[in-house]
Amino acid sequence: MNPAVAPPLAWRCLPFDALLPRTLYALLQLRSAVFVVEQTCAFQDLDGADRACMHLLGEHPGHEPALLAYTRLVPAGLKYPEASIGRVVTAPATRGTGLGHVLMAESVRCLHSLWGVQPIRIGAQAHLQSFYRQHGFEAVGALYDEDGIAHTEMLRL
Repeated sequence: MNPAVAPPLAWRCLPFDALLPRTLYALLQLRSAVFVVEQTCAFQDLDGADRACMHLLGEHPGHEPALLAYTRLVPAGLKYPEASIGRVVTAPATRGTGLGHVLMAESVRCLHSLWGVQPIRIGAQAHLQSFYRQHGFEAVGALYDEDGIAHTEMLRL
């Protein structure tokens, strides 16, 4: 994979009940590979919120599409008073291609398309604050520990 260019992806934004078993498996596998295995963080990924969320999937097209990017779009009132973007993840093989920035831009666009332009609050890993600032998020409040990783809430107005 070319380290300078994000791969071309097909984007789908689906409610939980529209996820086919193989798609659900792929997104849970990607989340687990990064958040549990790579970050060596045992946490309850299946937190009961997935059913109420929309799921943004960035897939490399082909006969067997490969899931390379994913976010969970959370409606206002479920996690925070504001809508939220969570479980932001790209496949390790795509790191350094800019795909994370493409994913965040598409996530904001999709969230606004679904629920209207509105503030978005996220719980960001503290070391990624500068990444999220590039997408209009600003830190609000103090750092906190979540599953052994420093986090901060960030808000995009």
